[in-house]
Amino acid sequence: MRTVFDRTTINGLELANRLVRSATWEGLGAPDGSVTDRLVEVYRELAEGGVGLIITGYTAVRADGRQSATQLLADDDRLIPGLARIADAVHQRGGRVVAQIVHCGGQASRAATGLDPVAPSAVASPGYPEVPLALTPDGVNTLIAAFANAARRLKDAGYDGVQLHGAHGYLLAQFLSPSRNLRRDRWGGSLVNRSRFTLEVLAAVRAVVGAGWPVMIKLNANDFLEGSTTEADSTHLAAALAAAGIDAIEVSGGTGGSGKLGAARAGIESEADEAYFLPQAEAIRAAAPGVPLMLVGGVRSFEVAERVLGAGVADYLSMSRPLIREPDLPRRWAAGDRRRAACVSCSGCFGPARKGEGIRCVQERGQPDG
Repeated sequence: MRTVFDRTTINGLELANRLVRSATWEGLGAPDGSVTDRLVEVYRELAEGGVGLIITGYTAVRADGRQSATQLLADDDRLIPGLARIADAVHQRGGRVVAQIVHCGGQASRAATGLDPVAPSAVASPGYPEVPLALTPDGVNTLIAAFANAARRLKDAGYDGVQLHGAHGYLLAQFLSPSRNLRRDRWGGSLVNRSRFTLEVLAAVRAVVGAGWPVMIKLNANDFLEGSTTEADSTHLAAALAAAGIDAIEVSGGTGGSGKLGAARAGIESEADEAYFLPQAEAIRAAAPGVPLMLVGGVRSFEVAERVLGAGVADYLSMSRPLIREPDLPRRWAAGDRRRAACVSCSGCFGPARKGEGIRCVQERGQPDG
């Protein structure tokens, strides 16, 4: 039976346990998209904390795909040495690190980039003010190449793999969504066509990085928005990704416009509130049974983690907010202190990042509650 501290591999990448630091925007990149000293320290601390796999905060593949002026970029070879500092810091402490890459599409910010956002269609995303420009067919192909080039740079920088961001309403998710993709060409209309962009991004990345380097995806199983992506769409894409050789799927849900059903939910007060994307993970597991599955969303208790793993619904448990408050939570659990994570799920940690101060827990750092 699976347990939290099993040693596993994903496409040859050896992991010390089944705990994953889910990608978290830290708000610590430089205005030119480069890595800062403070950001390197964040990853050094996470590696020292003992998590099996670190997935970095979303890194934009192109300047017009940024959502903030503190978001990293991987659009130029000049950035490789800085990106390598993160990989080196993690490896020096025995950790493993995968870089998440993204284009924010219609959720990118003109104010942050000075550029017009682009998306499948000129449709605003719920919760965001921008009306993006609709991509031309040539523009779609250029963006596919941007993902591949970013992945190549990250491999050159020494990362252990890459994760495509296909969740939370960003560009890959926009192509899949029937409410935000109104195209009538080969990229829109039918579910097969709406899935094509993500599959061609995967193919382009794989062609550049090779078969032996892990390529994963974070996938929204449900947008929890009227008329947008549901399991009927995401399970089709998950099955197609499995056939195309994706190395792992991280199951998530919600967008910035989904309100209480967004990705970072409040009110996780008991074990019954935890693992709130479990039904969606079960659907993706059924659609792609042979693909390693990561489940994010409200895991706070060691006992819940063990139950989910033991039931076979997921192979890995991903956490974000708990590791902001307690970067050493995995090490604490491994040492036998199995008390619940100290995170109270207030999401106040994102406030300082929005102010340019970097993400941090606004609750008192100390011993875990209860």
